[in-house]
Amino acid sequence: MRIGFIGAGNMARAIIGGIVKSGMAAPGDIVASAPTQETRDSVARDLRVRTTPRNVEVVRESDVVVLAVKPGVLADVIDEICDEPFDEKLVVSIAAGKDIHWLEDAFGKEVRLVRTMPNTPALVGEGFTAICPNENASDEDVDAVFRIFASVGSAERMSERMVDVVGALAGSSPAYVFMFIEALADAAVAEGMRRDAAYRVAAQAVLGSAKMVLDSGVHPAELKDMVCSPGGTTIEGVQVLEEAGMRAGVINAIRAAVAKTQAL
Repeated sequence: MRIGFIGAGNMARAIIGGIVKSGMAAPGDIVASAPTQETRDSVARDLRVRTTPRNVEVVRESDVVVLAVKPGVLADVIDEICDEPFDEKLVVSIAAGKDIHWLEDAFGKEVRLVRTMPNTPALVGEGFTAICPNENASDEDVDAVFRIFASVGSAERMSERMVDVVGALAGSSPAYVFMFIEALADAAVAEGMRRDAAYRVAAQAVLGSAKMVLDSGVHPAELKDMVCSPGGTTIEGVQVLEEAGMRAGVINAIRAAVAKTQAL
């Protein structure tokens, strides 16, 4: 399978790295385009894939074309490549806010299309990707996309409405988690801990807690209760967080991100 990436930013690099590591495709079967020579040289050096300044060349040399550019330039990119024949090609979009109907209208013809929404933890092989095919995509197409994104984490097929929710939940929440880790560390520093140690402890606590949710199958509320001993230190802290409106703040942040995604 020949896979092409239009755009070679951090997400594209993460996916390319996962594909190569998984053995799904060799570096010689992957081509990526980027507008600057600096980016092309960096991608070629680090990932050993072929590069080009021309997006149409990516289309011509690929069986799967991944649109890995920002939503704001996606229309221009599609306008540039849409005259190429796509009968034998699968198109994969990772752009937030651009739904299948928008993408199909932009191409102006029938294409085999899968819309996806990955998140930045893909950079360390722990991403989550929502996958939603259009009516022209076959089961084999969907399977290929699953394998691509499983190489950088986990993937699930979802309705298009839920793709926007994933964009806010999985896509935006790492920023909120980073803020949480920073706040935890700040508190420890205030109590005398070295900052580097505070970040390690806080990040490991978050990582371990997430793994408990995923591996145990136990409801998060039950896991929380297991930590909160009667009259103990943890329930004292939980009360403070509830008084500060932690839950409502997180819920409002996710819902605001969903609304922004749908407005893109």
